[in-house]
Amino acid sequence: MRTDPPPQRPASTSQPSSRAVTPIAYVRAILQTYQRRGISPERVLKLAQITPDQLVDPAARISAEQMECISGAAMQELDDEALGWFGRRLPWGSYGMLARASISAPNLGVALKRWCRHHALITDDITLHLSTSAVSASLSISEQRDLGPLREFCLVSVLRNIHGLACWLIDSRIPLLGAEFPFKAPAHSDFYRVLFSGPTLFQHSMAAIHFDSRYLALPLRRDEQALQQMLQRALPLTVLQYRRDRLLPARVRQALISHPSQSRSAEELAALLHVSPRTLHRQLREKGTSLQTLKDEVRHGRARDLLLRTTRPMKQVAEAVGFQNEKSFIRAFRNWVGQSPAEFRQAARG
Repeated sequence: MRTDPPPQRPASTSQPSSRAVTPIAYVRAILQTYQRRGISPERVLKLAQITPDQLVDPAARISAEQMECISGAAMQELDDEALGWFGRRLPWGSYGMLARASISAPNLGVALKRWCRHHALITDDITLHLSTSAVSASLSISEQRDLGPLREFCLVSVLRNIHGLACWLIDSRIPLLGAEFPFKAPAHSDFYRVLFSGPTLFQHSMAAIHFDSRYLALPLRRDEQALQQMLQRALPLTVLQYRRDRLLPARVRQALISHPSQSRSAEELAALLHVSPRTLHRQLREKGTSLQTLKDEVRHGRARDLLLRTTRPMKQVAEAVGFQNEKSFIRAFRNWVGQSPAEFRQAARG
C-alpha cells in the first residue's frame, strides 16, 4: 500500500528556485548512504541531471529542483526518509505520521511540542527540544550519538524542515532571530544565509534556531485536507519563504521601542526585521495600519510615560520621543490627545 510522502525532506536545505545555489556537499552526503548500502546511485543522479564533473568539484552548486529530485528519489529507493542520518531507517511515511499527530494541535506551541516528543519515537539518535523565554523560543537538537560525516546534512535539514513546517502550519513567515551549529563553518557557509534569516553562528554547543515566542500562540490554519495535499510534494511548501507575517505589526512596535536608534527610517527598520522596505509597507497596509501609525502609537505611549513619570522639560521629552524640536512634539501631542503636553501633565497631576 502506498504511504504519503514526508512533510519534510532533506531537500529542504534549498529554496525552490532555478538558481544553482545548493552545495554539492549535500548530494555527496546522500551518495555516502548509497555507498554504505552497496546500491548504485546512477539512477537518481541521472534523474536529477547531476553530472560526474559536478560531483568531483567541491565548489559546484545545483538548483533546488535538482536537490528535491535526488532527495525524493533516494528516499524511495533507499526506503529511508532520513537518507542514512540515523542508526535505523525511517520508512517512507514516517514524517507523514508525525505531521498528522501535530495537525490537530490548538496552536503552534502545542504542535511543535508534539513533533519533538513524537520524533523521539522514530529515532533516538537525536532529541528535539522546544524551550521558551519571555521573548524568544528555541528549537534545539541534542545529539545522542556521533552522526559522523552526515552530521551537517542532518542537523541543517532537521532544523530547516521543522522551521518550514512551522511556517506552513500557521501560514505565516516566522523570521529567525538566529541559528547556531556545533561545527566549524563549512566552505559553503554563505549558503546558510539562504537557509536561515538572522545571524548564523558556528562552533556552539548544539544546533538550534531562535524566533519570537509570540508565534507559538498563533492557531494552526491547516486541516487534514490541506495536509494531504501538502504531503504530495512537501519541499516547495516547507521551504516557502512566506511573504505574510501575521505578527508583523507587533514586531514593528517592539522594534521601535527596543531599538529606537536602529529604526529611524523604513529602510533601517526593514533591515532589522529582515524584510524589504516594500514588503514592510505592503504587509502593514494589508493589516490595516501603516509605519507612520505605529510610530505615532509608540511615540504617544513613550511621551505619556515620560510626562507622567518624570519632570523632564518639554524639550528633553521631545528629543527622547524622537522629535527634532519642541514645537513639532507639542503639535503632534495635541493631535493625539487634544491637549498640549503641559496641559496633559498638569491635568494628570491634579
